[in-house]
Amino acid sequence: MKNKLIPAILILLTFFYLGLFLLLPLGAIFVEAFRKGFEVYVNSFMDEHAWSAIRLTLLTAGIAVPLNMFFGVAAAWCITKFEFRGKGILITLIDLPFAVSPVIAGLIFVLIFGQQTSFGAWLLSHNIKVIFAVPGLVLATVFVTFPFVARELIPLMQEQGKIEEEAAVSLGAGGWDIFWRITLPNIKWGLLYGVILCNARAMGEFGAVSVVSGHIRGETNTIPLYIQTVYDGYSAGSSAFAMATLLAALALVTLVVKSIIEWKVKHREC
Repeated sequence: MKNKLIPAILILLTFFYLGLFLLLPLGAIFVEAFRKGFEVYVNSFMDEHAWSAIRLTLLTAGIAVPLNMFFGVAAAWCITKFEFRGKGILITLIDLPFAVSPVIAGLIFVLIFGQQTSFGAWLLSHNIKVIFAVPGLVLATVFVTFPFVARELIPLMQEQGKIEEEAAVSLGAGGWDIFWRITLPNIKWGLLYGVILCNARAMGEFGAVSVVSGHIRGETNTIPLYIQTVYDGYSAGSSAFAMATLLAALALVTLVVKSIIEWKVKHREC
């Protein structure tokens, strides 16, 4: 009896903890968003600044995620299939964004591309604006999200080993044929999983993009920045919660897709 009681208590405590710190805040967002009715909720998205934030978020993620996908695949393939000097340094650099605060990451780009620097002034003189513009948002987003794909693929490709690739080489296959016919099919689920996590972080990133954006409504505000701006204004709190439901829905979709991918991977292994 005691052996059954302890697991039951631990399970109840786990669900209570998740409900208090995860499900309750998530539910509160949707309750506040629909508090004034469905019509007010829909009208919250009709504001031109809201649509601008949505478009900018999609644009930023649409640029950053493919870049990180290609980098992640290349880095994972390089690390797991070849031996070279500086391999440990490369792995450490991939993990760097996990150790650096996003705010610090944004500040780094301000110190490099800001108008107070000689390089930033030179760019501005050639009508190239990075900070307080879309390029700065993309750079900050790429920095904070580039480990996700690589970190999903490296352990997966290490576990798979190099036997299939070496066999293909011995049969005369070229590098691209090996990648498209052997490597990519073996890593497709891990790659998709990493891309989904990368996209979720890119669309929800706040700290780094907040520093480099300048909070210019209609120009450099992504969805998270728009939510903060509207909420701090106190005049349209429901709009902030309405936009927050988009990010919450993205998180829920990410969890569902993540579960499906994990199920498919386990089913394939069985």
